[in-house]
Amino acid sequence: MNMSNSISKGKVVGFSYHLTNSQGATLDKSDEPLLYLHGSGNIIPGLENELEGLVSGDSKKVVVSPENGYGTYDEKLVFQVPKSELPPEAELEIGMEFQTDSADGPMVLYLHEVRETDVILNGNHPLAGETLHFDVIIQSIREATKEELKHGHVHGPGGHHHH
Repeated sequence: MNMSNSISKGKVVGFSYHLTNSQGATLDKSDEPLLYLHGSGNIIPGLENELEGLVSGDSKKVVVSPENGYGTYDEKLVFQVPKSELPPEAELEIGMEFQTDSADGPMVLYLHEVRETDVILNGNHPLAGETLHFDVIIQSIREATKEELKHGHVHGPGGHHHH
């Protein structure tokens, strides 16, 4: 067995996946391999840790608790905001993101509900509180380039920030 081809820190890994929740409903699916740099926190820790040591062609079912995924659901992150505080040109669509500054630095709020004079913004990730069931197939493994290692993420096609 050639260890150099197993997933370890500094490898660029391409994987396709099917993500379902505990009820078995599909949350997300990617047939095109998603590329990430292993060991750099590009993907949620609960998934990254489980892919360590796999080789190309491997498939694995991974169950990720909210703590190791997108966090537990926090009621304190749900805000009621008057519409007057939103950018007037914003086309309000459920699920759209607003960047805001909090005590802990920049934060993303998702538009949760639109009412007559105000909106409900939710700082929880849409998958917060969900136990995530990943069905993963490892498609490719390669050494990261110097630039990729320096920047901590993948460059080129298929590489993108996915938080």
